[in-house]
Amino acid sequence: MDRFLFKQVDNIGLVLWRVVFGALIAIEAFGAIATGWLRRTLVEPDFTFNFIGFEFLQPLPGNGMYIYFAVMGVFGLLVMLGYKYRFSMACYAIMWTCVYLMQKSSYNNHYYLMMLLCWLMVFLPANRWFSLDAKFNSNIKSPSMARWVYVVVIAQIWIVYTYASVAKFYPDWLDTTIAELFMKGKKDYWLIGEFLQLNWVHWCITYVGIFFDLLIVPLLLWRKTRLLGFIISVFFHLFNSFVFLIGIFPYMSIAFALFFFTPETLKKRILPKKTLYTKGEVIVPNYKPFLIGVFSVYFAIQIALPLRHWFFVDDVLWTEEGHRLSWRMMLRSKGGILTVWVEDKATGERKRYNYGKMLTAKQRRSVKAKPDMLWQLVQRIEAKEAAEGRDVAIYVDSRVKVNGGPYFPYIDPEVDLAAEKWKHFEHHDWILPSPSDYHKKSASK
Repeated sequence: MDRFLFKQVDNIGLVLWRVVFGALIAIEAFGAIATGWLRRTLVEPDFTFNFIGFEFLQPLPGNGMYIYFAVMGVFGLLVMLGYKYRFSMACYAIMWTCVYLMQKSSYNNHYYLMMLLCWLMVFLPANRWFSLDAKFNSNIKSPSMARWVYVVVIAQIWIVYTYASVAKFYPDWLDTTIAELFMKGKKDYWLIGEFLQLNWVHWCITYVGIFFDLLIVPLLLWRKTRLLGFIISVFFHLFNSFVFLIGIFPYMSIAFALFFFTPETLKKRILPKKTLYTKGEVIVPNYKPFLIGVFSVYFAIQIALPLRHWFFVDDVLWTEEGHRLSWRMMLRSKGGILTVWVEDKATGERKRYNYGKMLTAKQRRSVKAKPDMLWQLVQRIEAKEAAEGRDVAIYVDSRVKVNGGPYFPYIDPEVDLAAEKWKHFEHHDWILPSPSDYHKKSASK
C-alpha cells in the first residue's frame, strides 16, 4: 500500500488541472455577476433559503455581494497563476462554501462538487510546478508528487459519476419520461429545437446518460479505451453545455481527463517544456496516519451521504428527504400549488397569508415542492407575526405534481408547521405518504 500511495509520480496532470480549475472558478465568480445570477439569487431576494442550521449566512447588504464575488474571482485567477496558492485556494473555498450554504433556490450539484474540489485542492501540492510560487521560491519547486493525490481526485470523480448513474434507475427515467419533459422546454432552440423532440433522441439521452456516468471513469482508466472515453466525454459534456446551459460543470468534467492521461501524453500535447519525473521513489511521510485517517473518514461520508435516503420513510422523489448532496442530477420535474393559512391563537381567526410578497419568482417556484424550504418559509412567517405581537399557528394547503403527473395533496393541512421542529436524519410525518400512482406513466396505466 505504501508503494502504491506514496510512490512519487510526475505532477503535470495536477498542475495543468490547477490552471484550468482556477480559470473556471474565476469564470464562475465573474460570470455570476455578468449573467445576472448573483442579482437574481442573492441581491434581489429579501432573504435566502439557506441550508438549515446556517441561518446566520445571509447575503451582504447593498453592493456587498458584487464585491464579494469580484474578490472570489480574483482568488480564482491567483489559483490559476499559482500565486500564494494555498491561501488563495483556501479563501475561495471558504467564500464559495458560504455562498453554497447561503441559498438553495438555485441548488445545483455542480456547486456542491465545486465546493468539495476547492477544499481538496487546498491540500494538494498543485503549485510546485508551472506556477508563480515555484518561480519565486525554488524550495517548493518539484516535478513530482505522491500518487495518492491522483487516487483521491479520481475516487471523488468516480463516486460522483457512479451515484449519478445509479440514481437514474427508476421508471420515469428508464421510460424516457424525464428526457421528454426536459426537451419540451428546448423546443425553441435554434437549429436543434425540433430535433430534440424526436422520440429516438429521448431514448438516446436516457440510456447514454446512464451508461456514460457508469462507464466513463473505467474507460479513462484503461489505456486502450482512454482516447475513446475522452472523445465521448467531450461530445457528452459539450452537448449538455449547449442544451442545458449548466455553467462551468461540463468544462470542468472534460478537464478531469488530465488526471487520466499519461505524463508523456500531456507533455507532448500541452506542456512540452515540462521536465518529466521518472525516478519513482517511495517516500512515506510522517503524517501518513493522519492522511489515511482523514481521507478514510472523508470518503466514508461521501459514500454514505448518497445512500441516506434509503433509510427514510417513503420515496425520495416524493419527500425530497436525502435528495441533496446525493448526486441525483436532473432526475425529476416537480411543480406545486401552495396556500398558507395563519390562525391567531388568541382569537381563532384564520386568514390566508400572502406569502408571495416575501419571495422572488424563483423562490416561489422552489418553495411549493420542497418541504424544507416550505418549513423555513413558515418559520419566517411565524417570526414576522410574533414581531407584530401575534401568536399564530400556521397551516398549509399544498399540492404537488411529479414528472408531469396529476396534482396530489402533499403536506398535512391539519399540522401547525410553525410548531414543528426540523429533523435532519428523520422522516417528517407532516409530509403526506406518496400516492401509488403519482408518476405520470403509472397514472396512465
